[in-house]
Amino acid sequence: MKQYKIRRAAKFLGYGLLFVGLATLVGFIVMTLWNNLLPDILGVKSITFWQALGLLVLTRILFGGHGGPGGGSRKQRWKQRMAERWQHLTPEQREQMKAKWKERCGNQ
Repeated sequence: MKQYKIRRAAKFLGYGLLFVGLATLVGFIVMTLWNNLLPDILGVKSITFWQALGLLVLTRILFGGHGGPGGGSRKQRWKQRMAERWQHLTPEQREQMKAKWKERCGNQ
């Protein structure tokens, strides 16, 4: 059980570091493109790294933060697909699935 928690924490930390790294990289890319293109083309001011990250967040909120086409989030669609699959399982298959998940996730 202790190893499971350690692995889970390491995985969480790894994903966190990956997210921060990708956000930093994309922020610098946006800042560099903005500062090298737009001042000459449109006559706007250069921006800082933090302003570039703010632009990314703003565009995500305005254009991409609503789960994509078809409505609903990925998590909701995943839950719906899993519920449909669960309904088509026989009682024996359901018990096998429960046993697999119990083995995989441990007793919580």
